Amino acid sequence: MSAQPHHAAPPSAPAPAAAAQLLAELRTSRRAESWVPAFERDWAGALDDARHSYSLAPLHTVVAAWTARLAALSAVTAFLESGMDDSDGIDARDVLGTRA
Repeated sequence: MSAQPHHAAPPSAPAPAAAAQLLAELRTSRRAESWVPAFERDWAGALDDARHSYSLAPLHTVVAAWTARLAALSAVTAFLESGMDDSDGIDARDVLGTRA
């Protein structure tokens, strides 16, 4: 018997300005040079998906994935700077479930 409900509630939608706030934070991060264009590319793809599906879910997914990346940045940076072996790592897309 599973402890999970059979009909879990969907995650709450981000605030209307969440993407703009996230982009502002990405622009001030250490990885702004590569992350800002990647976010903009993901956002453009999600906008296209949303237009075709009439759903905001693709946009919410992009905001959630990039929020998670930004939240993990300091821990990942500390790990990489510690000299630990990261050869057994996995792709962030596998963890975050972002679009292909």
